[in-house]
Amino acid sequence: MQPVIEINPEATKWDIREKVWDYIEENNLANFPRPVHNRIPNFKGAFTACVKVSELLVFTQATEVKVDPDKPLEGARLAVLEAQKKLLVPTPRLRTGLFNNITPPQGASKEQLRICSSSQGVKDFSVPVDLDTKVKVDLVVVGSVAVSEKGLRIGKGEGFADLEYGMMALMGAVDESTVVVTVVHDCQVMDIPEELKESHDLTVDYILTPTRVIKTDCQIPKPQGIIWTKLDTEKLEKIPVLKKLRALEEEAGKDVTLGAAPVAPEPGLQTGQPKRQTRRRPRQKMQQDDEGESKPEKIESEQKARQWRPTRVRKESRGDGEEGNGRGKGKRGENIKEKGPEEGGGEVMSQRKLPLSVTTVYLGGIPAGLRVSELKTALREREATPLRLTWQGAQHRAFLDYIDPQTAERALEALQDLSLNGHSLQAEMAKSQRGGKRSGQSNRRPRPPTAPISKTAPPDTESDTNEKTEQ
Repeated sequence: MQPVIEINPEATKWDIREKVWDYIEENNLANFPRPVHNRIPNFKGAFTACVKVSELLVFTQATEVKVDPDKPLEGARLAVLEAQKKLLVPTPRLRTGLFNNITPPQGASKEQLRICSSSQGVKDFSVPVDLDTKVKVDLVVVGSVAVSEKGLRIGKGEGFADLEYGMMALMGAVDESTVVVTVVHDCQVMDIPEELKESHDLTVDYILTPTRVIKTDCQIPKPQGIIWTKLDTEKLEKIPVLKKLRALEEEAGKDVTLGAAPVAPEPGLQTGQPKRQTRRRPRQKMQQDDEGESKPEKIESEQKARQWRPTRVRKESRGDGEEGNGRGKGKRGENIKEKGPEEGGGEVMSQRKLPLSVTTVYLGGIPAGLRVSELKTALREREATPLRLTWQGAQHRAFLDYIDPQTAERALEALQDLSLNGHSLQAEMAKSQRGGKRSGQSNRRPRPPTAPISKTAPPDTESDTNEKTEQ
């Protein structure tokens, strides 16, 4: 079958990712969440493709199956649970370990199994698997951005699927008999130049699409362990489980020399990272943001965010900058807007009434060029919408206020694997939750805004990029 996306022989991995993401968006081939850039695309027909995994002989014979937590693989996770096999799902960004064993309630119905296979079910029905636990994975199901019929695979660029497999190999959880399957849209199957294959890259044995089952007969060896020179001290700090594995390797007399940490690029230099995406899904109704650029209304995510917000918060937020309508209202119903730091003005003050005490989450590593509207969209998609958002884009950070510690903890967990424009963001409790005070923070209570009244406040007004006040 002729690939629908043609690749330049000199293309890099990022070139291929960009081309796939653009093609899927331009042809409206994706489901929520969108846009698909910097993600494993949740393509239309993903469930149909996932169902095909149960048709494989290796699946029938498998006892333990590892499936990645990506949205398009929900159908594969459901198939494993329905077949009453042991389902292992990696922990988000490997922060607390390697695996979680998804354990449905006793006698779970099909609807309950469907919930267990979702991202929320992975959180609510999982039991951590310790590194010392004896695990033998028979089948691995991974997501991909692009794949070739020869078995070459390209992920979204963060390397977690490759690293997870290397860690499993080091633990003895996988061997040469372990089969790797990927699930993609037909357009994601293409001719990938073999010279792009690196030593740590994971290859696949089967490709499942909505219309085909492709056996690759790939003879390229899969990773046999962790290639330590591909990692650095920063990676080890972010993934504690790597420290334990490295110590075990060192005790066994293995070479565990780490590679050099990447040098931060100077502002304005090309780094090979993906450019900020401006392409969006086909749209019918347009709005204008502060900078005069068009953007689609994210109706689905906004409705989801409103449903997630506690009732009391919705009532307090009515008409005063709620993200669903993006307008601030004064006492007489006028729209209130004040210039933000990016526009040359001071920080924006919110009309929203906040509780006397809030719990704040720190979000660091925000890439240059990211707009606050893009961050807010990501928060809504992950059901982590805060009561208030303090944007400090110039310092590559933001602060998110939540109504109570429990809500903040749920949001923190949802944000652990957040990546925007090819950059992984760092989410953790703010220092203010540990008795400290973050820089630039005022002890004063919020004052009413003195901004002039505007009757044409844009729908994406940055009214929630206000000054954070300690309670």
